[in-house]
Amino acid sequence: MSVSQSSAAPIDPATASRFASLALSHVTREFPNKLDHVLNGPDDARNPRALHPVFYGSMDWHSNVHGYWLLATLLRVTRDLPEADRIRALFDTQLTAANVAGEVAYLGQPNRGTFERPYGWAWLLMLAAELHRHDTENGRRWAAALAPLTQAFVARFTTFLPKAAYPIRAGTHFNTAFALALASEYAHVAADDALAELVRQKATAWYGEDAGCQAWEPGGDDFLSPALIEAECMGRVLEHPVWRAWMDRFLPRLVDRQPATLFTPATVSDRSDGKIAHLDGLNLSRAWCWRSIAARWNPDDPRRAIALEAAERHLAASLPHVAGDYAGEHWLATYAMLAMLGS
Repeated sequence: MSVSQSSAAPIDPATASRFASLALSHVTREFPNKLDHVLNGPDDARNPRALHPVFYGSMDWHSNVHGYWLLATLLRVTRDLPEADRIRALFDTQLTAANVAGEVAYLGQPNRGTFERPYGWAWLLMLAAELHRHDTENGRRWAAALAPLTQAFVARFTTFLPKAAYPIRAGTHFNTAFALALASEYAHVAADDALAELVRQKATAWYGEDAGCQAWEPGGDDFLSPALIEAECMGRVLEHPVWRAWMDRFLPRLVDRQPATLFTPATVSDRSDGKIAHLDGLNLSRAWCWRSIAARWNPDDPRRAIALEAAERHLAASLPHVAGDYAGEHWLATYAMLAMLGS
């Protein structure tokens, strides 16, 4: 199930405008900035904008990419968005052939093969997928401008996945199920059958035999649920009847709301701490996963209502906190949007 296929507004206009304003406030904010950057020599000691002509804001490269995804999605699904003209102007300024060429050139330098692997790779493909959905002259122009970078990351996935013997089950940026889920989204929208098949094969190899998940989470800086994002990923690559049988094995006690931790929103003790603030993201990404999972069960399956209830509980716990401190403000609205699109 696609996370952003709906053309109807998933959120109310006031919330959409709030999210757009938040993203516009940070996507071109260069500092503070946490670089994923290998210096090959003294000439590489440059500021973020010199290194990344498009994606230099939002604290870090990947957050900047999904800030653009958020803006592109809001532009498509929200009628009469007050920030629409600002978003179009931003994209016209940033998504140019010259700027994108600078991003591609960065990838081609030595010691940058693992740059943003796999999280940033996946989000770049999600942005490309969203631009493909824009049935407008603007959208086609932006997608075409981004295409060289899109294809660079498709190539990186194509090279990396066959040699990746083991999955990464962390609740943070390195989680491979999350990356496969977003890569699958792009492959579906862009009709990239080769990438879709590679993702399907790798997900099945990594997760197909998993059973009796104990859900040892959350960790102290998780923003993804290793259990639920795996279920979400497998829901994309398996036919629904096959996925349901897999879920019966993977999380066999969900009808009893077990493991209980998956139904309990995480507590966020300090939202000014960038790592602890991840836990708001965990609540929002769990809400996304629960809604998406629920949609794959038959209407008469009791787990469907249980999953939707869990989604609402997690969304309510962290939606009020997407703004207030830059530690979370530069990225949390993206995950709130995922949760709202997952319904």
